Amino acid sequence: MRTRRGAVAVLAAMTLALTACSGEAEEPEAPADDGMQEGDDPAAADLPEGSTMAELAEAGSIRIGTKFDQPLFGLQGPDGVPEGFDVEIGTIIAGELGIAPEDIEWVETISANRESFIETDQVDLVVATYTINDTRKERISFAGPYYEAGQSILTLASNEDIQGPDDLAGAKVCTVSGSTPEANLLENFPDTEVVPFGAYNECLDPLKNGQVDAISTDNVILAGFAADDDELEVRGEPFTEEPYGIGLAKDDDEFRNWINDVLEEIFEDGRWTEAWESTAGTVLPTPEPPAVDRY
Repeated sequence: MRTRRGAVAVLAAMTLALTACSGEAEEPEAPADDGMQEGDDPAAADLPEGSTMAELAEAGSIRIGTKFDQPLFGLQGPDGVPEGFDVEIGTIIAGELGIAPEDIEWVETISANRESFIETDQVDLVVATYTINDTRKERISFAGPYYEAGQSILTLASNEDIQGPDDLAGAKVCTVSGSTPEANLLENFPDTEVVPFGAYNECLDPLKNGQVDAISTDNVILAGFAADDDELEVRGEPFTEEPYGIGLAKDDDEFRNWINDVLEEIFEDGRWTEAWESTAGTVLPTPEPPAVDRY
């Protein structure tokens, strides 16, 4: 007795034979035309043609300026690649363009050259503890802010004379040339002797050997130094507001608005919190993300 499975097999074979004899075998259905050509980057397909975003996505690489000497935000690792919260934010933005971490070129920027690096096209973005202010907006554009810092004071733990900004009169205070903290010290603390250096980590030895009495910059930067050295201590509450923004070419509003969209998205979906807690959040409490300023 023939089984049902056998009958089905015979029927299938007969059908195949008839189809072959008739010469009318169906051709496989062609894939739908999505308008893309071979070699096109799918990440660029959804971006406005001719935009900075589309150009970066098509190139498959991006140059991001950041600090290499800022613990928690941008500190060069043993492999030469910086790590920290700023680096994570830059990596997320690159990822939204379809650019892998290994295709990011990290360019060391210091406070004094951030605007010039953007203006001379040495970088596509700067994410480098970069305070948004009106003077800088005259030369570049900012997306963000993505974090709100505040200027504070770092001194030796053994120094009982400096407990806050009111104790800076007559003190020698190290900061970085061209930075917002330097400008604030010069304008609002005329009785303080400001000692400028090229980078904040260059202030550490002068502090320890007594050449300066304190270092002043954003609280998050100082907290990173204090976390690595028990001899150092952050004193007092922050006495300014320092909204950190992402610097880009002047009047590239399309790119700025796109980055702002990305920032608001990661504020909501948890990626911003994850980036914080894996870097600066190992030392500092997790804050609320700031409101993006769409000026």
